[in-house]
Amino acid sequence: MTAALALARRHGALAVGGLLLAGFVLLALCGPWLGGADAQAMLPGQRLRAPSALHWFGSDRLGRDVFARVVHGSGASLAVGLAVALLSGLVGTLLGLLAGYVRWLDGIIMRVMDGVMAIPGIMVAIALVSVLDAGLGTVIAAIGINDIPRVARLVRGALLSLREEPYVEAATMLGTSGAGIVFRHMLPGVLAPLAVLCTHIAASAMLLEATLSFLGLGLPPDIPSWGNIMADGRTLFRVAPWIILFPGLTLASAVFAINLLGDGLQDALEARRG
Repeated sequence: MTAALALARRHGALAVGGLLLAGFVLLALCGPWLGGADAQAMLPGQRLRAPSALHWFGSDRLGRDVFARVVHGSGASLAVGLAVALLSGLVGTLLGLLAGYVRWLDGIIMRVMDGVMAIPGIMVAIALVSVLDAGLGTVIAAIGINDIPRVARLVRGALLSLREEPYVEAATMLGTSGAGIVFRHMLPGVLAPLAVLCTHIAASAMLLEATLSFLGLGLPPDIPSWGNIMADGRTLFRVAPWIILFPGLTLASAVFAINLLGDGLQDALEARRG
């Protein structure tokens, strides 16, 4: 407990970002109980009601409780961010390790990564979602593909510098296998910057999912997410601005928490390294 308090005092951004993100994760896990009303329940008599004691965030054009939908939607939005970070982190790390250690694969992998990065991420996501059936897996894959090159370039660059370190040369001279050198001696030196990058990838993935859903190309309407909740209210902004306001503020707060956690983690790692 004392160590945790000392860490919080030294790295306030890390502590605040972690607490905020933990709150959103708790919201996602306990959504069915915290939301109260059924997120899909349509009450025609309660259409477009302003925020009140009955509907904390108001109701939408079908009479659905916006607060319940925002709470239930936190699970899908956070799941997209986490899954994209894991997908791009794992695939990008593998490609970066191959490019950084196997010299003849370096040029091939990096040219492919350059080609992927040359296409705007939103265009790649729109193309894949338009071709494939809409769903959670499709959205995660469509967003994650764009972030794989960022991870691969980071890991490759770190390995190129670590490859010349004396301890790596010593391990090579002792007959350690290539896989052993990479995973035992070189990969641990990449994990810190990789963790920081993955936090920012998760935040940008949540924003991109909301953009796709707002355009009608993201998660299907039967899966509430902050993006498609805002999409439901875009034509009613003058009449019922709360349909966009509250999920938008929730999304902005979650992205802020993740970015704050990433910045705090980076500061903590730099202080430890220094």
